[in-house]
Amino acid sequence: MCGIVGYVGHRDAVEFLLKGLRRLEYRGYDSAGVAMIDSGGQLVVAKQAGRIQRLESLLAQEPIAGTTGIAHTRWATHGAATSVNAHPHIGGDGVLALVHNGVIDNCEAIRQRLASEGYGFRSQTDTEVIAHLIAACLAERRVEGDLAAQDYRPLVSAVQAALAQLQGTYGLAVIFRQWPEVMLAARLGSPLIVGVGSGEHFVASDASPLVGHTDRIVYLADHELALITADSLRVVHRDQGRVQPSVHVLEVDAGDVGLGGYAHYMLKEIFEQPESVRNAMRGRLDMDAASAKFGGLNLRPQQLGAVERLMMTACGTSWHAALVGEYQIEALARLPVEVQYASELRYRNPPVEKNTLLFAITQSGETADTLAALREMKRKGHPTLAICNVVGSSIAQEADGGIYLHAGPEIGVASTKAFTSQCVVLALLALYFGRLRHLSFDAGLKIIEQLQRLPEKIEQALETNDTVRRIAHKYADCDNFLYLGRLFNFPTALEGALKLKEISYIHAEGYPAAEMKHGPIALVDRNTPSLFLMPQGPVYDKVMANLQEIKARGGPVIAVACHGDSEARRVADDVIEVPATEEFLQPIVSVVPLQLLAYHIAVARGCDVDKPRNLAKSVTVE
Repeated sequence: MCGIVGYVGHRDAVEFLLKGLRRLEYRGYDSAGVAMIDSGGQLVVAKQAGRIQRLESLLAQEPIAGTTGIAHTRWATHGAATSVNAHPHIGGDGVLALVHNGVIDNCEAIRQRLASEGYGFRSQTDTEVIAHLIAACLAERRVEGDLAAQDYRPLVSAVQAALAQLQGTYGLAVIFRQWPEVMLAARLGSPLIVGVGSGEHFVASDASPLVGHTDRIVYLADHELALITADSLRVVHRDQGRVQPSVHVLEVDAGDVGLGGYAHYMLKEIFEQPESVRNAMRGRLDMDAASAKFGGLNLRPQQLGAVERLMMTACGTSWHAALVGEYQIEALARLPVEVQYASELRYRNPPVEKNTLLFAITQSGETADTLAALREMKRKGHPTLAICNVVGSSIAQEADGGIYLHAGPEIGVASTKAFTSQCVVLALLALYFGRLRHLSFDAGLKIIEQLQRLPEKIEQALETNDTVRRIAHKYADCDNFLYLGRLFNFPTALEGALKLKEISYIHAEGYPAAEMKHGPIALVDRNTPSLFLMPQGPVYDKVMANLQEIKARGGPVIAVACHGDSEARRVADDVIEVPATEEFLQPIVSVVPLQLLAYHIAVARGCDVDKPRNLAKSVTVE
């Protein structure tokens, strides 16, 4: 959700701030704004509801300049998407400006108290409450603007006192009228990164705005506060006092966050999947042991061998990947797997067996519900592992161990390459647990051979692009779709339906094909296409019978079938042919044309593919 960028240095900040906001557009937002300390020492704010170009137009008419500034893209939580509610927000009588990601649960109680003390509120946001609260703490301590020898301890103390009163989550960046050379940044449950430059420092809610400006970054941890000037970075922990920041290398280049000649990030990321799948497997296939190997699980093979049950928790697309993993692990390892929505698991308090291992699956590593579910399981003493894409993310830091996807930045809001990378990592886990339990050496080698062929098969699936585009234009005006599959491809049907809903705003349902006649068949008419996932396999004839039931009722049928399937071509109205692979890997191949179909339908309908309405890339609130 919301994006933060900040700059303290020797250059004019506006260019970096606006470029940084552009790179954060994928997170989803409904307003944008900047605040700066100008050359006259004044705190100036410009903000607009709507897209960033509206803010850019405002700044073209009323330019501002300065070397210290913050900027924000907001996804509405408290209050409507208006310019008044947009960030940054002012504290006191213009003492400070603040941007905020997260949600403050006790904001109304603090608002009432501050209002009784004479603080006036203009917005409906929880963020303005924080701004006024910090201003009040500054006033209480009579912190003046002549702190000698850059001794900012009273300033830090005042901000820490304000943060101690907040309940909820926050990633904050604050600038001060009386201290134009200083920015404070703090986090609790919402990611924040500091980029270390030469005579300049940067702040951002993820790494993408920093690419091309610095390759040295510091991940702030919960309860840490950073005091940043052009030449210095000091980090203070609430409980530990001053700590030495650990500087990491940012392994992303400008090409990873650019369009690279594609019309949209989503299309680029769909076509990056052969490489992202290779990266997910790189260094993890162990031919000598006919198994998989992982460097970050932090559990001994004996501990993993003693696991009697796996629980997976996730949201959205990652939940669909977890369902694929359930089928994979139960098939190859004969190990029971339970998949839980993170938003339900955090409140359900289900009985969990002693030797249960939790996997939290998330692209961003910041999904609030998944993080809360992981923390709840940790509190109950269960080992927790993460499968995520973002190095240094909250879930990556809090889990006992984990596996990175190495998929590279995923900027399109609708996840594509992260989904297939998650499914590949889960297939590797299925192989690993299978070899720990009952899989023979020869069986393990055969699985590795199939995994190694997977990138080539995805490349072949991408060759359906022109066929899919033609089919998309044929059905772009439909208002409802059914996606139907069996076994491993039931989760694929769910994911295909979700992609179509996310970016084209067409209602779509994913169902097990056999369940179609238990209700959804009532929706079938000539304007409701049914897409069947029907690779060759043990239930092919059953799925074909379900397809015939749709045809008998006049419903148009799209079949995603294996190359050379003459029966599917005879019966279906449209056929998309994909290469066959092992049944447990087929979802990774078959989902590719579903991603392309959603993309091309959305384009045909004139939708904003990379930034669909109401959605955010990283959901950091409940």
